[in-house]
Amino acid sequence: MSILAPSRCIYTPGDSIEHKYRVLKLLGEGTFGTVYKVRDAQNRTLALKLLKLWEVHPSDRENIVRRFDMEYETGQIESNYLVRSLGHSSVEGNPYILMEFCANGDLRNRRGITPRELTDVAIHILLGLRDLHRCGKIHRDLKPDNVLFRSDGTAVLTDFGISGDQNKRMTERGWFGHPQQIFGTYGYMPPEQVRPPRGGNATVLPTTDIFSFGVMMYELLVGHLPFGELRSEADLIPYLNNGKHGVWDRDALRSLRSTVNWLQVIECCLIPDFKHRAQNIDDILSLFPQQSATPQVSSPREEVQGRILLRIMQGEEYGRTYVLDELIHANRALLTIGRQSEDVHNDIPILEEQSHYISRKHCTLELNRKTQGWHIRDGQWEQYSPDGWKHSLNGTYLNSSEVSVLGTPLCNGDIISIGDVKMRVETY
Repeated sequence: MSILAPSRCIYTPGDSIEHKYRVLKLLGEGTFGTVYKVRDAQNRTLALKLLKLWEVHPSDRENIVRRFDMEYETGQIESNYLVRSLGHSSVEGNPYILMEFCANGDLRNRRGITPRELTDVAIHILLGLRDLHRCGKIHRDLKPDNVLFRSDGTAVLTDFGISGDQNKRMTERGWFGHPQQIFGTYGYMPPEQVRPPRGGNATVLPTTDIFSFGVMMYELLVGHLPFGELRSEADLIPYLNNGKHGVWDRDALRSLRSTVNWLQVIECCLIPDFKHRAQNIDDILSLFPQQSATPQVSSPREEVQGRILLRIMQGEEYGRTYVLDELIHANRALLTIGRQSEDVHNDIPILEEQSHYISRKHCTLELNRKTQGWHIRDGQWEQYSPDGWKHSLNGTYLNSSEVSVLGTPLCNGDIISIGDVKMRVETY
């Protein structure tokens, strides 16, 4: 998409965009984006999300267009529970995405939803999150406004503009949102997202979305957010403190009549420490009655043997691949991964310019030449470290589990998380 000299583009109902799409209605607008309901030449009703690049400072345009492209790619994931991206182009230098139009509004404005319907909606949301997570994506802004309904009643996730992106500066400046919307988003954030641990930053993991799911379900069941009032800026600090310490009203859930044990579901989502929280979506789905859920049975992990590559699924080099066989040397059975740096050589140097969460010596891949299997270990050998091994600052994660220095075998489809970057293990 072009990012040169964008012109101001404001449309009203009846206008034509590129002589291809007739504007029917303005659906929503934020500082950097506008969403229109449009009709194309085939008489299809679509949603068109326009990036108002003319409002973006020239120095920020490349990064924000990269994020916009990533949102389009996320909408290409094969899933029945994610809003689909149907096409993309630009008008007068401003990129846009064409998406399916969901006629039945969002979950925030859903009126009169029954407990049975809410169970089905919850399962749809979980299945959408699972499809995202298996592709190395974390939503990071899960809330009722970002759950839409198709005409057949299916709940689908939308707004992937900050998926996996820890750069809060962009969010607070209004990425498809006004200040009040940004403020409201804090109600769904887990403690590690609001206040990163001292000395580092929590790697973005599925547990981020799991916490937000718990907040959202509690709100829908009880009628208010779990950690207190959040009507003004004065409420924010006590609300976040309650979230940090796990202080919320459990009795409100004990009185609910439902086939789902909602207290059990929400308790395992709202654990403040992400390492003790439910670790993946299948953990949550297993708590729902089988007659309501149809989760796929996860295949057992089998160690990869032979030719594999790592594909960046989230990060500044989205789509780049590293073929391990092409990087390994005959007399050396390991590969190092770390932040791209002039003073440290890594076999796989990860570009990280928008954040600083990847260590220069982050992790190590080791090949077992007998089995041809690969293992991943957190950190790298460091001659001057007390124990000869230098750990990463923020940890290395395989799927949802932290990797130790002892190592974990790699399996096909595994997601490696280091800082904001996610890489998928693939055979070829």
